[in-house]
Amino acid sequence: MMKVPFTIGQVGHFGLSVRNPSASARWFERVLGLKEQFEFEKGVAIGNDNVTIALHKGKPSPQTLGHMSFHLPDMKTLRKALAHLKRHKVKVEDPGDEIGPEAPESHNMGIWFSDRDNYRWELSVQAKRRRR
Repeated sequence: MMKVPFTIGQVGHFGLSVRNPSASARWFERVLGLKEQFEFEKGVAIGNDNVTIALHKGKPSPQTLGHMSFHLPDMKTLRKALAHLKRHKVKVEDPGDEIGPEAPESHNMGIWFSDRDNYRWELSVQAKRRRR
């Protein structure tokens, strides 16, 4: 295997096609606390210190992105996030049992939900690793 001469850093930004960039930006501000960073031709970028999402005016294509996951620090925060999502009438998966393992046999816990263009998002808490 060839050695790669660099290590990628945190996410700079990624782009999504949405029906209405301004309305989507307001949704991300209200629901995930992201802030508008700048506008560009036919779009707006929102984000925080961890990620920037460039919202381009276009035809949404949620099937092209399985989902995007963001880590939260602990279960208390994840439960607060769930209450916040419900207050904002966000379409949360698994009604009645919304917080669950990221995958079968996983100790990581998450919440999955969709935005106004049906892109799928996850908020998750990573299990503490046991020292050996």
